Amino acid sequence: MNGNNDYYRLKYHLMPSVGFLNDPNGFIQFNGEYHLFYQFNPLYPKDKMVYWAHVKSSDLIHWTMLSPALCPSEWYETHGCYSGSAVNNNGKLTLIYTGNVKNKLGKRETYQCIAQSIDCEHFVKYKNNPVISNVPTGYTTHFRDPKVWKYNELWYMAIGTQTEKEEGVVLLYSSQDLLAWNKIGEVAGANTNGLNYLGYMWECPNLFNLDGKDILLFCPQGVEPKGDLYNNRYQCGYLLGKLDYKTGKLAYGDFIELDRGFEFYAPQVSRDEKGRLLLVGWMGIPEEEDSPTVKNNWLHCLTIVRELHLKNNKIYQNPVEEIKLLRTNETRYDNVLINNEQIKLDNIYGDCFELICDFSWENVLEFGIKLRCDDKENEKTLLYYNTEEEKIILDRCKSGLSKTGVRKCKIEKCKKLSIRLFMDKSSVEIFINKGEETLSSRIYPKKESKNIFFYAEGGIVNVNIKHWNI
Repeated sequence: MNGNNDYYRLKYHLMPSVGFLNDPNGFIQFNGEYHLFYQFNPLYPKDKMVYWAHVKSSDLIHWTMLSPALCPSEWYETHGCYSGSAVNNNGKLTLIYTGNVKNKLGKRETYQCIAQSIDCEHFVKYKNNPVISNVPTGYTTHFRDPKVWKYNELWYMAIGTQTEKEEGVVLLYSSQDLLAWNKIGEVAGANTNGLNYLGYMWECPNLFNLDGKDILLFCPQGVEPKGDLYNNRYQCGYLLGKLDYKTGKLAYGDFIELDRGFEFYAPQVSRDEKGRLLLVGWMGIPEEEDSPTVKNNWLHCLTIVRELHLKNNKIYQNPVEEIKLLRTNETRYDNVLINNEQIKLDNIYGDCFELICDFSWENVLEFGIKLRCDDKENEKTLLYYNTEEEKIILDRCKSGLSKTGVRKCKIEKCKKLSIRLFMDKSSVEIFINKGEETLSSRIYPKKESKNIFFYAEGGIVNVNIKHWNI
């Protein structure tokens, strides 16, 4: 089968036409247009070489594919152009990335490099690359994913790495010209400031200010599960505090997971010309490639673009306002009472839609939504709230060809719950209480499984429902 004929291909998410997609890179608004790059291997699974794919958009919804921005061609990137970021350097769209090499002994070498473009499409690599050629003393060659920004007329770089003791760390560098870089110090590490052991490697860092707080967002590898926390193979989360640009140290509190679903990793953050802090992530996890789409020569997708805000020292994520451009055929139900029963409503069904449900209750044990159900409910994806546990629960044990499992997250005690979700053939993104929690996941039900049911157990729940086809 041609991949383009695969039912599981998504309608409004970015995905590869063929091959393997992973980390989003270089997310930036430049001269009014949004540019987004991502790790791309067109020859997957036969080859492991990594390129930078390139798309652009005027509205964050409709994207135009351009030619690949970076292809491995030089001695410092023989085994791939790995993740990085983009900046506006005096009117030139500039990419900063990691060149990956496996030497003759099979050992890793990493080099930090730059490439520039005048026309925002064709990129020229700096003739004296790499701009950082040596791993600093005390760290391993797991040294990658530069995220660069400007602050007080200096360029800064956060880069993920690993100590020789195999502990994850993010380092801070500075530069006046993007070419000569000086190491300042460690922003944070796996065994610092009371974190205990938080993984053997930290990758894909973002360091930014949101509503007056400095935030380090990163992906630690090697974190052990802890109850409802850290249940994916690798994690993504953040530390919130105050960055000292002179020492490079971040004074921070607890590590907080950013997304509580099954597939979310390597987000890239960017501030646009409206001042919004935007995020896009990879709806996948490293080393998990057992998707039913592989047989059709494609794998993975990106999330929809989200806007970030800080509330009660927690990042809230919500879809960008432009997502409403996709809405068609609104169906609305107000004050639907569900009394210890399951119901199905006319025109509320499908495999590609936006759904908003505002629940309220006095006494009920459990209520929720059954998505992508077949007629006998042999196939279904469950999203529900248990009032005794005070937890939102996503259950994909019967979601088709997906890996099975359950994800739970605590919601502060309440008598109202808002759920906004986006279904797109083989993906679901769920936003709880206007972004308090987010769950991103892939599911692979049959084409015919399009029913949606609402239910309540142990009491009565009231719900207002809005549904749009996409």
